[in-house]
Amino acid sequence: MKREHFKWILLLFTFLIVLAGCGSSSKGNDSAKKSDAKVEKKDDAKSGASKKQYTDIKELKDNYDIVIIGAGGAGMSAAIEAKDAGLNPVILEKMPVAGGNTIKSSSGMNASGTEVQKANGIEDSNDKFFEESLKGGHGANDKELLRYFVDHSAEAIDWLKKNGIVLDNLSITGGSSVKRTHRPHDGSAVGGYLVDGLLRNVKERKIPLFVDANVTEISEKDGKPNGVTVKTKAGDKKITAKSVIVTTGGFGANKDMIKEHRPDLEGYVSTNSKGSTGDGIKMIEKLGGQAIDMDQIQVHPTVHQEDGALIGEALRGEGGILVNTKGDRFVNELDTRDKVSAAINDQDGKFAYLIINKDIREHVKAVDFYEKKGYVKKADSLEDLAKELKLPADELKKTVEKWNKDVEEKKDSDFGRKTGMERSLKSGPYFVIKIGPGIHYSMGGVKINSNTEVLHKDTNKPIPGLYAAGELIGGLHGKNRLGGNSVADIIIFGRQAGKQATEFVKNKK
Repeated sequence: MKREHFKWILLLFTFLIVLAGCGSSSKGNDSAKKSDAKVEKKDDAKSGASKKQYTDIKELKDNYDIVIIGAGGAGMSAAIEAKDAGLNPVILEKMPVAGGNTIKSSSGMNASGTEVQKANGIEDSNDKFFEESLKGGHGANDKELLRYFVDHSAEAIDWLKKNGIVLDNLSITGGSSVKRTHRPHDGSAVGGYLVDGLLRNVKERKIPLFVDANVTEISEKDGKPNGVTVKTKAGDKKITAKSVIVTTGGFGANKDMIKEHRPDLEGYVSTNSKGSTGDGIKMIEKLGGQAIDMDQIQVHPTVHQEDGALIGEALRGEGGILVNTKGDRFVNELDTRDKVSAAINDQDGKFAYLIINKDIREHVKAVDFYEKKGYVKKADSLEDLAKELKLPADELKKTVEKWNKDVEEKKDSDFGRKTGMERSLKSGPYFVIKIGPGIHYSMGGVKINSNTEVLHKDTNKPIPGLYAAGELIGGLHGKNRLGGNSVADIIIFGRQAGKQATEFVKNKK
């Protein structure tokens, strides 16, 4: 009996040890899971751009066929074209991540006569696109550049699609008579989608892209650029090249340049990325290039005033309206940006409220981002909305009811608006964002021809081997740019710069 009793005690003791071990193991697994969750949460908090893997600075070589300064949409498009043509390009970006102002783009990319338009029964033409862009620019556009621009816009949409960047959702922006603003399929902001797609193509082609690589000078020999000096964390380095493409963007974030060329805009909030400081324009001027229309700086009408976030034109293009502190509409919301901005500046406080409802929101996914940032206020009814905004409820209700009737009759009885009238504001919930004008785009910049060759200030002839594309250039948009034309600009002329620089290098060999 004693032996049997001891046996049972031993079994019980063994069981308890195993049970304790299991409990300890379970607790350890829970701790590991919590730790993993923290890591995942931390990783999720990082921006998409910061996750991109760029080329290690240790791999920076002494010589390339083409040096491209700036890793926005224009620079990456140029690099892809050059690489596909068999050359060895490099992209140098001064900021910690690629994207520039491109990543901030919201509404979409304009193009005429596209397959997407045809599939949606929209009749458009390059001539119509040309005339409306010319009218939007008050007739001051460089007609040679504008003609090339519109005639190659549909081709640019096809090129993006071929490279896995599909823009098959249509909207409309101010100054256009038809839907030609191409967006991602889900209606989300075009910028992040475009940058991700271009970066993917750059990486697939193994094109070296270095960030934190600030080009401080373009070197030259016998009047021709032959390389650059780049400042990196590893030190300064001179790189030689047969051609240089400058795609560094505009100067909307350079307060000194804004004050110099447009002192009346001093103190305005800016939508621009921190890297948009006009570096490329200054470097090109040192080589004899000329800067034109530098006082032509576009003010965007719908900007969140606290942090300079652009509130995309697509919200108005899908049916949103603007009201003032009296609860009244005061402008054709889809007039050109300069006119809408001027109208807002005429209102009390120089701001307005942009109102949409659930139906409109479903067609503009960017609102999700605006809401996360805390820009959006929501109300179930117009009465609640008026109370939230401290507006006269009767007047706001009267304004919205009249607008709904105009939408139904497809005729804006107050301001002659003809577009963005497919959806009314009959039902809630309602969403509103307080907006005001902000510095958005520098139409002025370096003078080029339609081959993207930089023209010398004395001869007005091309500087051999020097090309420029994107917001850096002047002349294309005249005195006012239509929404959606900037994204088209960077792709169309970015590709052209890549092609022309490639041809120059091959002919030089």
